[in-house]
Amino acid sequence: MKEFLIHSKRCFIDNQFIEATLHIKNQKINDVFKGVFQADEIECLDVNDSIVIPGIIDAHVHINEPGRTHWEGFETATKSAALGGVTTLIEMPLNANPVTTNSDAFKIKQVAAKNKLNVNCGFYGGIIPGSENDIEGLIKAGVFGIKGFLTHSGIDEFPNVTRKELEKIAPILKKYNCPLLLHCELTDDDVPKVINPKSYQEYLKSRPQHWETNAIDLALDIQKKFDIKVHVVHLSASEGIDQIKKRKSVTDNLTVETCAHYLYFNAEEIPDASPIYKCAPPIREKQNNDLLWEYLLNDGFNFLSSDHSPAPPEIKKLEEGNLFDAWGGIAGLQFTLPVIWTEGQKRGLSLEKLIPLLTLNPATFLGLDERKGKIKKGYDADITIWDENIEFTVVENMIAHKHKATPYLGHKLKGKIIHTFVNGVHVVENGELENRNAGELLLKG
Repeated sequence: MKEFLIHSKRCFIDNQFIEATLHIKNQKINDVFKGVFQADEIECLDVNDSIVIPGIIDAHVHINEPGRTHWEGFETATKSAALGGVTTLIEMPLNANPVTTNSDAFKIKQVAAKNKLNVNCGFYGGIIPGSENDIEGLIKAGVFGIKGFLTHSGIDEFPNVTRKELEKIAPILKKYNCPLLLHCELTDDDVPKVINPKSYQEYLKSRPQHWETNAIDLALDIQKKFDIKVHVVHLSASEGIDQIKKRKSVTDNLTVETCAHYLYFNAEEIPDASPIYKCAPPIREKQNNDLLWEYLLNDGFNFLSSDHSPAPPEIKKLEEGNLFDAWGGIAGLQFTLPVIWTEGQKRGLSLEKLIPLLTLNPATFLGLDERKGKIKKGYDADITIWDENIEFTVVENMIAHKHKATPYLGHKLKGKIIHTFVNGVHVVENGELENRNAGELLLKG
């Protein structure tokens, strides 16, 4: 592995920016020198004023391979991740087929990922009715957590669980200190009748905030009863913040994330017949999303993610415009950092607050913070270099996702990724993918 130096006037080290030179050797950050360090025999990449940060970690991604590789696959997903400065991602147990609900399916997924990883990739296992006895095997095999849905997931192979299944697996999760990740929506009939399936406002009203808050109540009750780690994925309902804050004040075993699209888009701006914006839970009104931002700025969210969940245009119903029949998921893995930074600047978000939400905090959640999430001697040489002032417009030919349909298309964003290093390999150079297959398959423990 080549040895080299990286110098910047703005390296993010110990939550502050300093001038530093990084010595990269054997896939690791071999040393960190304050200021300028030169060695005649070692090549140096001097990025001047560009920001050097730990590689971004996206702990919520749907890649869909095997079985639905025509939706997305490891090659395209990890390419788009690298171009977006993401050096590590964790893949959800759906929407691959087979779903990752037992160790045999987990082995199949690992084989499918072989020689296709442009960034590091780990996996979650899943809980569905009838798979309770498979959870311990998944944990021993190296998954980073167990994911369950409290409402229909969108695919029949991954049905929702109830309190019954969660209580059955809770002692196993406690034994291994393994987090339970929950999609928090509990459906009921307290919703309006659908009149116009192309209306975004009708879709929004069909998945009300109380679906989320009722599910969060169930999740918090399980957490309290068994004292296990519970993680609320993709919070979109601001009405859930108070109950989460109250429980977090008495336990460290509750965490919560939100996603870029909930922070960037508002329901009032979404046109009808545009399933490209459909996700579940839905993108809500500006007043709601302002409260999500307030919670973020007050250190409420543990980390931020993309919840990248793409699908082919025909499954997204892009031509028909039927929001109720369309697949629900946002394709945005490549743009998480600039999307959040673009909106965050308008709201007083500092780089010092943003960067840990995308690096150290998800590393800590995943138990990877002894090797990832920091620029520190001995840590993995996963490094992202970007310029927070460069603006660019999202156009189709820059999108590396398998399908180019994304609600960010045409938007002007701020914050361009210039270089990405994965395990010491210069994967993205001057915004272009130059080296492939530098990622490693990650197993917990």
